[in-house]
Amino acid sequence: MNITKKLFFTALIGLSTLTMYSCKTKKLAAKPAPAPVAPPPPPVEEKKPEPAPQPAAEKPVPEEKPNFNIGNIQFEFNSAVLKTASFAILDKAVAEIKKAPNTKFVLNGHSSAEGTPEHNMSLSIDRANSVKSYFVNAGINAANFSIVGHGEKEPITSNATEEGRMLNRRTEIKVQN
Repeated sequence: MNITKKLFFTALIGLSTLTMYSCKTKKLAAKPAPAPVAPPPPPVEEKKPEPAPQPAAEKPVPEEKPNFNIGNIQFEFNSAVLKTASFAILDKAVAEIKKAPNTKFVLNGHSSAEGTPEHNMSLSIDRANSVKSYFVNAGINAANFSIVGHGEKEPITSNATEEGRMLNRRTEIKVQN
């Protein structure tokens, strides 16, 4: 072997050793240093949701007492047909009766003095039943009403004038005792 070849091999071996050594150094130098340990972040204070504002304690609405002071229901002459003016009174009565749905009532039918006592008694009962039908059609329990016919026996005014007779053709609504 000639010297050039020897030298070449020696250089080659030296170079490869140097390369290996330098690669290892690079690898060692390339490793990152461990990161410094940072102190843990301060604990985050958990915010609790604020409770919903409570509405001010509402005072209970005072229960409205029904007003059973209801006017007389008027009728046409010799008829159990309600006068138009009686509908407003009946509607008010329905509203008041619905405030106390378990209250019992007596419907007292009356008549003026025209006609026979038998006819007037029958007419007074028919008038009270007309009022009961109105209440039942408005949604009130029929069992809450009793019917009493008085005929011409209990006038509220004289039967001597037409105005008086008109007032005596009526049904009165009374709370049953």
